[in-house]
Amino acid sequence: MKASVQATLRGLLSATLVALIVLVYVKLLHVNPTTVALSFLLAILSVAAAWGLRYAIPMSLVSALCFNFFFLPPVGTLTIADTQNWVALFAFFGTSVIASNLSERARRQTMEAHQRRQDVERLYTFSQQLLIAENVLELLKTIPHFVVETFGSREAAIYLSVKDQIYRSDPDRHGISTEQLRDAARGDSLFDLSRKFAVFPLRMGTRMVGAFGISGELPSRHTLEAVGSLIATAVERANAVERLTRSEASRESERLRSALLDSVTHEFRTPLTSIKASVTTLRSGAKLNGDEQADLLAVIEEESDRLNRLIGEAVEMAQLDAKEVSLDLRPRQIREVVDAALTESKHALGDHPIEVRLPHRLPAVLMDAGWIKKVLQHLLENAAKYSPDGAPIFVSSEVKNDRLITSVADRGAGIDDLERSMIFDKFYRGQSKRYRVQGTGMGLAIVKAIVEAHSGRIEVTSQLGHGSVFSFGLPLA
Repeated sequence: MKASVQATLRGLLSATLVALIVLVYVKLLHVNPTTVALSFLLAILSVAAAWGLRYAIPMSLVSALCFNFFFLPPVGTLTIADTQNWVALFAFFGTSVIASNLSERARRQTMEAHQRRQDVERLYTFSQQLLIAENVLELLKTIPHFVVETFGSREAAIYLSVKDQIYRSDPDRHGISTEQLRDAARGDSLFDLSRKFAVFPLRMGTRMVGAFGISGELPSRHTLEAVGSLIATAVERANAVERLTRSEASRESERLRSALLDSVTHEFRTPLTSIKASVTTLRSGAKLNGDEQADLLAVIEEESDRLNRLIGEAVEMAQLDAKEVSLDLRPRQIREVVDAALTESKHALGDHPIEVRLPHRLPAVLMDAGWIKKVLQHLLENAAKYSPDGAPIFVSSEVKNDRLITSVADRGAGIDDLERSMIFDKFYRGQSKRYRVQGTGMGLAIVKAIVEAHSGRIEVTSQLGHGSVFSFGLPLA
């Protein structure tokens, strides 16, 4: 209805323009027929350029009749006395029709060029959305939404042959049927402008990987074929990433298993051996005095505690990896947590003097005090392990960029640049200290996981021969 009203208005405006030219040249200005013909021709070209040939041809016919009736002698009749005027009339009519046709063609080509430019811009935008998507494995679910957003369509759907699965922009809309998508996946495309509906196969070279459908506003057929190629490439990329992820996961699992076996071999066996030897000695019936028996019992107790701690670290690491840790985040003072960590690590710190450098007025930090205490315990015990006997350990805190940075510094051998990038990996231990210092290589990995669970970050700076500084930042409350 709206289109018919618009066509009627344009037809009336074209007729009004002809009438206006006649009125001006008959009543107000008296000019020769050539001027009148050129004026009619200019008006016809303007209409053809603006609205097309369907309005210009009727206007040319009406203009020819008015030119004959009002301006060619005998004026006031549709007859022409002079042969030259017949030639002039047909020349005018032919020129107006040809010029209108040329103007219409130029207008149509301009519109097509504009449409192609829009399609290219949309294709570029669509390809950018596919390329910058962060989660490639979730990309297939979002592609239909990208199609709808980019091309202004009503609905879009993708069908993958391998998975026999359909992804839709709107799960409640099923205007694009499963049968149509499966038929297209076999190579049958459909492009229906009247129904505003299209279904195209997804081709990767000569191989069909699926199909996609779109309804509503449609771009050109060539654009839809290009969209299909981009989607097929994105599907292959997602499949490749999925295969790579599985391969990496398998490789990582194998690496962690080897590291865990190595850790068990070197760490769990040692306390078990000591416990076994002590128990065997006590049960052998050997004549031992009170002090000797007490020493053996002390060995059993210490090694049992060590074994229990190793198992506890493994459990903590598993919980942190599985995101099964529930943090009790509250505003806390770091001084309280530092004091608690120093008290519980007193035995592990041995004869290392501890120097605490905390300003008197520090802002509260949003943290779980129990878990952050574990962070400090690991860092303090790590500093004690890798420092010479009697070397001091420093604990300090300061505020930087809305975070409280807490540092533990030692005077140990330091960490070289290569190892610094791997120091927080699970089961990694320094090459030079691997068999001389007890540990499983899980402590710093646990520290990193706890700090990151608090939306914080941990880093290390080190200089060979001068020690290391481990610093972690937590958001202020």
